[in-house]
Amino acid sequence: MSFNISGGGGYRGSGKYRYPPMTEINVTPFVDVMLVLLIVFMVTAPLLTVGVKVDLPKTRAATIVDTVEPLEITIDAQGQIHLKETPIELDRLVPRLKAITGANPDVPIFIRADASVSYGQVMRVLGEISASGFRKVTLPTRLPDIARVNR
Repeated sequence: MSFNISGGGGYRGSGKYRYPPMTEINVTPFVDVMLVLLIVFMVTAPLLTVGVKVDLPKTRAATIVDTVEPLEITIDAQGQIHLKETPIELDRLVPRLKAITGANPDVPIFIRADASVSYGQVMRVLGEISASGFRKVTLPTRLPDIARVNR
């Protein structure tokens, strides 16, 4: 004589499962979550670009490959100097750079200037930074259009 004291919830009296155990994983909820995340990242990725918008001049110079993220100094079309996104006066630029970098002369610095900014203003900023001892100063540009280069 056998008794089932579990109340019959899923077991028969013989100890076998009423329903065989499920061996497949339902991936539909995972796919739904991944698609939602993909859409969220596609929408937010363009918003993550930071910096002051400038029209960089075009050159055939090679692309810069560096593992350390540089400090960006930007000179916009009106001649205003920005350290990252913060406007700053030229006489306050070097002390602020030294405070940020801990006076490390090997920190890479990018000076981005709008194509309409005068050469003299770019050289004033470059001269101040170089005179203060920073050694890795770069002037990034855009690559020219391929159609113009091949003509």
